[in-house]
Amino acid sequence: MDEATDDGPEVEYYDNGNVKSRGGYLDGEMHGTWEFFRRDGSTMRTGAFERGKQVGIWRSYDRESIVTRETDFGGVEEH
Repeated sequence: MDEATDDGPEVEYYDNGNVKSRGGYLDGEMHGTWEFFRRDGSTMRTGAFERGKQVGIWRSYDRESIVTRETDFGGVEEH
């Protein structure tokens, strides 16, 4: 992505038209749930950001959408 939006959803695409990443911004920082994809369209990684910082459980996937790794970044506030 060349330029982040200040607020709201953002979708970045590969040159083949497939989605590269999808998520939201708050005050110009990645915020909320994000998904990252491979060029073939398969999901590569999912997780959440809180004002630009990775939080909670992040999952990495193989090309068959099987979870290959889970990383807990903590930091999720309960409301």
